[in-house]
Amino acid sequence: MKIENVEVIGVVGAGTMGHGIAQTCIKTGFAVYLIDVDRDILEKALGLIRDGPFGLMKLVERGKLNMNQVNEIMKRIKTTTDYDEFSKKVDVVIEAVPENPELKKKIFRLLDEKCPEKTVFASNTSGILITELATTVKRKDRFVGMHWFNPAPVMPLIEVVRGSLTSDETFNLTFELSKKLGKTPIEAKDGPGFYTTRFITAYLYEAIRLFEAGLAEINDIDEMTKLAFRHPQGPFELMDLIGLDTMLHIGEYIYSLTREPQYKPPLTLRKLVLSGYIGDPRFKPGSRGGCRDYFKVVNP
Repeated sequence: MKIENVEVIGVVGAGTMGHGIAQTCIKTGFAVYLIDVDRDILEKALGLIRDGPFGLMKLVERGKLNMNQVNEIMKRIKTTTDYDEFSKKVDVVIEAVPENPELKKKIFRLLDEKCPEKTVFASNTSGILITELATTVKRKDRFVGMHWFNPAPVMPLIEVVRGSLTSDETFNLTFELSKKLGKTPIEAKDGPGFYTTRFITAYLYEAIRLFEAGLAEINDIDEMTKLAFRHPQGPFELMDLIGLDTMLHIGEYIYSLTREPQYKPPLTLRKLVLSGYIGDPRFKPGSRGGCRDYFKVVNP
């Protein structure tokens, strides 16, 4: 498939990453089908695309879009809970469901049965082996990693990852599509965590361990990191944005395959997730809060 033949992009999962990816696609002119299991989730996603912290209305406030443009952009997205409807016309599918290998495999198995033969499958996994996910489909040559970053409408990088059987045509299409979406694609090799996720996981886990060791408090670690290293966010702020549950699943997966100690999830992270504190509720619906919220409860 050539890039000029891509007209309709399907996005699976309307959560933090999914609705951000869908927003980026419609803003750059593509038609989008967005699917999730719950109609309420889809309605909330539409609201976030339009009015959320990184939504289209923010661009109106900055004078980069007007209301007529917003209305036209929103017309390019359709939502559904029906995989038969979703699968009919999609040229490229970008999967953006939680970092659960079995869930992703189940979805790709279903899509492989229903989507046209031409359809390319891209997974937004943060670091599950693309070769592993591709085992569930017949079109292994048309399966690729397309790792976006949060918030998807803002962050410029997309890691493009070949599985063992990804064709040059599929890889090149994904590279060109990333550019059309206004992103900078860079190839990352297939492995547990790829490059960016391994790097950031080791950094964020070390921040938790330094807190556990009593070297500094959460607020102070965030402030020192920003002031000393010019990071826009501290590590705990960043984890609340990514999602603490996502951080836990990523570490468990990388550690299970590498046994490298820096990727073993810290006990504090596991406690946060088990207690329902999985991140900033603006980005993690259903969360009881983030790191600071948790420690206000346990250390009032």
